[in-house]
Amino acid sequence: MPLPKPPPPAEQLWKKAERKGKRTGLLKTVYETNGDKYTGEWKLDKRDGKGTCVSKSGAIYDGDWVTGLRHGYGVKSVIRNSEYEKQYSGGWANDKKEGFGANFYKGGDKYEGEWFEGQRSGWGRQQYANGDMYEGEWLEDSRNGLGLLILANGNRYEGDWEDDLKHGDGKFFYLDKGQQYEGTWVEGTAKCGTFIDLQRQNAEDPTQYPLPELGLFDPRAVLAESRREHFESLYEEQ
Repeated sequence: MPLPKPPPPAEQLWKKAERKGKRTGLLKTVYETNGDKYTGEWKLDKRDGKGTCVSKSGAIYDGDWVTGLRHGYGVKSVIRNSEYEKQYSGGWANDKKEGFGANFYKGGDKYEGEWFEGQRSGWGRQQYANGDMYEGEWLEDSRNGLGLLILANGNRYEGDWEDDLKHGDGKFFYLDKGQQYEGTWVEGTAKCGTFIDLQRQNAEDPTQYPLPELGLFDPRAVLAESRREHFESLYEEQ
């Protein structure tokens, strides 16, 4: 005959009182000692679920919370020119922007794409206030990897980036001149490559004369050797 299990020990009174004293469920506005005002759901004395927080500076976050941190989907708005404007809408993880989201900057720039630990990382599109647009890869808030930059005048670069600079192989299309440059960039500066005419007859402001034909016997070999020398010298300096 099996022995009956002993009853579970009774919860100590002080623990029971502490548990009951913690905020849980949907509550009206709670004023925190740091100046925040929070309205929403709680769990064991932490913001958890849906809620809206107005910080001491006036910034508003409306969205998901987990154990006191912004986590899930949420919208952050800030005061600009005496009015509330949306600053960010999208994913959050552990109180930082993460996943897919759109950020609206004070100067008029807008970024829409992937985030990791509060920084632009992954694929994304940045629209600049001056009319330029970049679409491509990002890493730690800088353009890194493959990307396309379209300038406000229509000229464009497509190729490699590193630390927010053109770095590696790429092509620059001078659509206003009807020309194309293809070559290698090092830290934002074109080092070696070739120029050709490209739909020069359709360009708005073509050069006076077309480019002469390239006379090298093996231009690709010359460019490859020049590229190797530039990158070797760069690594030696580092």
